[in-house]
Amino acid sequence: MEKVFIGLGANLGDARITLDAALEALRNLPQSEWLGRSSIYRTAPVDASGPDYLNAVAALRTSLSPQDLLAALQAIEQAHGRERPYRNAPRTLDLDLLLYGSRVLETPALRLPHPRMHQRAFVLAPLLEVEPGVEIPGLGPAADWLAGLVDQPLQRLGESL
Repeated sequence: MEKVFIGLGANLGDARITLDAALEALRNLPQSEWLGRSSIYRTAPVDASGPDYLNAVAALRTSLSPQDLLAALQAIEQAHGRERPYRNAPRTLDLDLLLYGSRVLETPALRLPHPRMHQRAFVLAPLLEVEPGVEIPGLGPAADWLAGLVDQPLQRLGESL
């Protein structure tokens, strides 16, 4: 079983209800054990437009392969009306496989660690809340990267609004 971290984000519809439903779906993934989740954070879109996002990070242990886990995440997105009309479009739900143990992987469908996670405060702050000493394979401590992202303000909302 590998420890994995999944980033969640939504900025269309009732984003809070969608995140709660997605977290429940993650709790019930086959071959997986729920470890915990971060608070919810509100952030302005980065490299995108639309309303503010709600973001969180969940931690699991899983025996699903990275590709099978990605397929499960995409099925959860689809169940919540995810559309991909263009890159960085506003979305009802976005689930990103951030880290899969210490694995480094590059395929056409999946890159691990997530390629831009170290550039996103809305990923690093909730990730560090769940796993304070986490390291990004090939990049080092996540906390070192977050310190350089002061130009990306975020608001911690807690687990419930």
